[in-house]
Amino acid sequence: MLKVIITCEHGGNQIPEAYAELFAAEQALLESHKGYDIGALELFDALKDLADKSFYATNSRLLVELNRSPHHKTLFSELTQNLPKNRKSDILKNYYYPYRERVEELVHDLTMVGHQVLHVAIHTFTPVMDGLERQADIGLLYDPRREGERVFCRSWKKALLHQQKDLKVRFNYPYLGIADGFPTYLRRRFTNEQYMGIELEVNQKFPLEHDKQWERIQKAIKSSLKSVILQMKAEEQVR
Repeated sequence: MLKVIITCEHGGNQIPEAYAELFAAEQALLESHKGYDIGALELFDALKDLADKSFYATNSRLLVELNRSPHHKTLFSELTQNLPKNRKSDILKNYYYPYRERVEELVHDLTMVGHQVLHVAIHTFTPVMDGLERQADIGLLYDPRREGERVFCRSWKKALLHQQKDLKVRFNYPYLGIADGFPTYLRRRFTNEQYMGIELEVNQKFPLEHDKQWERIQKAIKSSLKSVILQMKAEEQVR
């Protein structure tokens, strides 16, 4: 039976008091796309009732990057990478591993009793990067080598365009689904039959504008995701 997990790794830009001095002069950076995924937590809140279980984090990615593997070079930001080893270890112990392990342990527990897990990680991306405008409204990131993820994303794109035909929906854009990320990490621990990891990327131009289009985008995403999940569950019943 399919079980759905929805996560949001970059939901906020909070900094724990113990590390506030490092960010005292960095409020503008914290409020930018480098500090958190603008609009991601709002979208997560809109989608979370589709999940059997949901997880979110509100500490800034500038403290520690929850969407990077433990030994990735950008696990710590320019503001934390030069901290003494013991302070970095404390950050990992208190803010990194607890979040990741809760999700991984749930996936393990569900798959061990025969469930297949669909994990949808909610992210947003800045409209312009390095002076170049991103050419998408929504990105669906997946591993093309995993049939379940490939089929799911094709179905989701079709459902999204049914909801709002003028949306620019692209696969593995603006990032590759096989780049280092939490779903990539989890794929190494669970088979295609056990786990499907999808990263949803939404252009931050919509939450930044705070208009009716952002509301329509959220509704389209929710309605389309719900329809694909229901379709998958219906197909399970006839197998």
